[in-house]
Amino acid sequence: MPKAAGKPDARSKLLDAALAVVRAKGYSATSVDELCAAAGVTKGAFFHHFKSKDALAVAAADYWSEITGALFAAAPYHDHIDPLERVLGYVTFRKALLQGEVPEFTCLVGTMVQEAYETVPALRDACARSITGHAATLESDIQAAIDSYGLSPDWSAASLALHTQAVLQGAFILAKATGSAAVAADSINHLYRYLELLFRPGGGRHPN
Repeated sequence: MPKAAGKPDARSKLLDAALAVVRAKGYSATSVDELCAAAGVTKGAFFHHFKSKDALAVAAADYWSEITGALFAAAPYHDHIDPLERVLGYVTFRKALLQGEVPEFTCLVGTMVQEAYETVPALRDACARSITGHAATLESDIQAAIDSYGLSPDWSAASLALHTQAVLQGAFILAKATGSAAVAADSINHLYRYLELLFRPGGGRHPN
């Protein structure tokens, strides 16, 4: 029987619970019981959909990519004509997302891969797909900016796109360490200045 329109099933509830609980507690410290309680489902329902916590985490990484991908695809920075402004607009948008408590703005896949990169290869690979896949969405704008500004760098658009993610993930770690978004915002401001200076030597204006 098809589920009622708009009513989340147990699987969807568990995925949403994983996004919230794992970002708040970390992957290792999160139990199946806690995930079930947060989702409001039974353990039977959990194991009907997922054979283990690791299996749920892999699915949650893919789910994270899906929902964040939709968010960034609809973001206003795509509207800029200048490709560099699109890249800088992306960074500004990331800074604007630093809202609420630390678990609310930090990255699910960044959190999980730090803990499970060695012990759960399938989860490591799912997190890598998510992070590198998101970075890849920036490559065309970065390459267009390289071409537009007549640069011949010894680095690639792909490597710079990945560097943006390295800075952002590091900013999230600093936010967790200090319990504050302010240090993350400072790191994102530095990323903005760095990107501008790469393309516009002598620039380095303060981000919005």
